[in-house]
Amino acid sequence: MPSLADIMAKARSAVMRRGVSREDAEDCVQEAYLKIDGYGRRHEVRSQEALLVRAAVNLAIDKARRSSRAGIHQGDDFQTMADTTPGPAQIVEQQVRLIHAAECIDRLPPRTRRILLMRRLDGLPYAEIARRESMTVAAVEKQVARATLQLLQWMKGW
Repeated sequence: MPSLADIMAKARSAVMRRGVSREDAEDCVQEAYLKIDGYGRRHEVRSQEALLVRAAVNLAIDKARRSSRAGIHQGDDFQTMADTTPGPAQIVEQQVRLIHAAECIDRLPPRTRRILLMRRLDGLPYAEIARRESMTVAAVEKQVARATLQLLQWMKGW
């Protein structure tokens, strides 16, 4: 008959084969042992080893499900997660870049600027812009392409 330490080691190995860390596997085995110990006092248990392994694996599965629902994954270290919030220098830099982009847009001819803004900001389809501006769809596409290239040239280096 295997010792309790052997049974617990087998249960821990079974849990770890499911991708659980050694520490978490140990917790699952301990919790499972406490549960089956109480169960074994009230009911007849044919195989304490099988019951412990099954209970520990089930606890590990339940823990993984709870973690995935909560959006927490094993290995997440909340102390070292990167803060993606821009710092004050980045904010100022982006504001200056936006001001420059607005100035570049203002340098476009009025009709080209209007067409570009309808397409990029308002999200209007080319056909609608063509109808509003009394142009062909191809002409609108060319205007947007030329304006975009011009803006890219003006923004180069910013």
